[in-house]
Amino acid sequence: MGAAAKIADQLTVPPPKVPRRFAVGASLLRAGVVAPEEMLTALSHQGREAGRLPDVLRSRGLVVERDLLGVDARNYGIRVLDLDRAHPDPRLIDAVGSQDCLRHGIVPWQTVGAVTVVATSRPAEFHHIRPMLEQRLGPVAVGIASPRAILAAIHACRGDQLARAAENRVAQAESCRNWPRLHQSPRAMAVLGLALAALALAPLATGLATLAFAILSLVCLTALKIAATVAALRAPPPGPTPASDAIPPVVSIIVALYNEADIAPRLVRRLARLDYPAELLDVILAVEAEDHVTLDALARAELPPWMRVVVVPEGKVKTKPRALNHAFDHARGAIVGVYDAEDAPDPDQLNRVVERFQRSGPEVACLQGVLDYYNPRTNWLSRCFTIEYAGWFRLILPGLARLGLVVPLGGTTLFFRREVLDRLGAWDAHNVTEDADLGIRLARHGYRTELIDTVTLEEANCRPMPWVKQRSRWIKGYMMTWVVHMRQPVQLWRQLGPKGFLGFQVLFLGTIAQFLLAPLLWSFLLLPFGLDHPLYAALPVAAVWVMFGAFFVSEATNILIGALGLGRTAHGLSLLWVLTLKVYYPLASLAAYKGLLELATRPFYWDKTTHGLFDPAVEAKD
Repeated sequence: MGAAAKIADQLTVPPPKVPRRFAVGASLLRAGVVAPEEMLTALSHQGREAGRLPDVLRSRGLVVERDLLGVDARNYGIRVLDLDRAHPDPRLIDAVGSQDCLRHGIVPWQTVGAVTVVATSRPAEFHHIRPMLEQRLGPVAVGIASPRAILAAIHACRGDQLARAAENRVAQAESCRNWPRLHQSPRAMAVLGLALAALALAPLATGLATLAFAILSLVCLTALKIAATVAALRAPPPGPTPASDAIPPVVSIIVALYNEADIAPRLVRRLARLDYPAELLDVILAVEAEDHVTLDALARAELPPWMRVVVVPEGKVKTKPRALNHAFDHARGAIVGVYDAEDAPDPDQLNRVVERFQRSGPEVACLQGVLDYYNPRTNWLSRCFTIEYAGWFRLILPGLARLGLVVPLGGTTLFFRREVLDRLGAWDAHNVTEDADLGIRLARHGYRTELIDTVTLEEANCRPMPWVKQRSRWIKGYMMTWVVHMRQPVQLWRQLGPKGFLGFQVLFLGTIAQFLLAPLLWSFLLLPFGLDHPLYAALPVAAVWVMFGAFFVSEATNILIGALGLGRTAHGLSLLWVLTLKVYYPLASLAAYKGLLELATRPFYWDKTTHGLFDPAVEAKD
């Protein structure tokens, strides 16, 4: 009989009678592992909060895993299992489900006779899931193993299965995972052929129709910006937050890292500034399996007990949302947040998020924080990026939320109710703007997103080519998101309502149209230089006045939003920089055409942004 079978056979025999089962705290005290005064402090924290005592003790560095395992094993009369010496049976994991194993901290290990031995890292909670396990496995016996050992065993046996699950969580009807390349889509080829035929056979009529659509989308988008800005400005100032007697929940934060050797140690220091109770903080660093650079950097860093690395197994795509989906199954919190690698959040951010969720109804499923930059003065591009974000996060997004319209989420400083994310399938692993797409899906299913007045500083991407690459990914994702959610326009109308549906069209289709058709509109700027324009000659006088009036109002609106948004920051940048946005936005059109080309040739390609290049101001404060 092998070692695994011997241990399993012993576990099938009823354990010797335990005279008295002590609580974990009492057992640790009796074993002399934790001093009485340290235990009193930990218990007082547990009494005020939602953390499990072992997690409180781990987060405060009062115990090591070996001590907890030994105490639990003696306390419950079970054995410690060595999962490295005898690996679990993959078929048993399949019977329970890999994701359920991760969620409950268990792994079915071996079967002896009719009994299946299950390793758990939470013996106190095992009786809650025993009925489920017996329904799927038959009679079970329990052993104990560390959370890390269980996690490693599941990944070793079923990493490929977990990778597929992370890629296919979202319902197919709301996912872009079946997006074909251009030559594989007869419908797209037909549309392209018709457009080229119209341009060849009736160039003037096609040009006028395109111009009319460009002007209409410009007018609608400008009107939406004005309405959102007015709604944001009319919002009452936030009042004092009433004290809450509710027990603070565990908050899980997921940070997806890829090729971040330099940023990883700084990220650890920045997140350590969060003043949320450490025993309620569950920070997951999701790192791709082949990213040895980042894994090595994190191995050298001194990670606090509340921060852990989750390795993302290789899959068909390599995107941030796939990493988030995989890490989501490991999260312990009732609230799940997302940060980027270079983020520096306000220290009190999590406290404010928890208070806001506790004061909100269940329909508020997501809170979006304000993003700003810690390197606004690096160069002209960083100044323009700062002004753009100031208007977007301090005026446009809050205004959209107040108007009851769809809120396209930013990729970081996002916080969700866990059960809602689970219900919606979390993130679409194939969408390169998974944040905006998730904002649409939340609205479609009746949930609301609200903005919360807490700031996260990050790094402005202020080198021209990396900026274009990043923006092309965003615009490509906008195109993909619009097409996916317009597959069934009648259903979308019913789910969002007329106002929400029209707002979605203006915000997404209007933005795409403006980026792609901006060169056509700019071509009219050649008229003052005496150059002829074929479309201008065909326009009636009234249409010319309407067109130039739309140009003027749009530019004035952009300048006003930029100035008002900048005034709500503490950067102290001169308002004269707002006037230079006219030169800044043409870069977005270049990015839009790059995104359109990628949409046709490699839709799921994630053009990675390099972080950690321009943050000396923050590092000086470290």
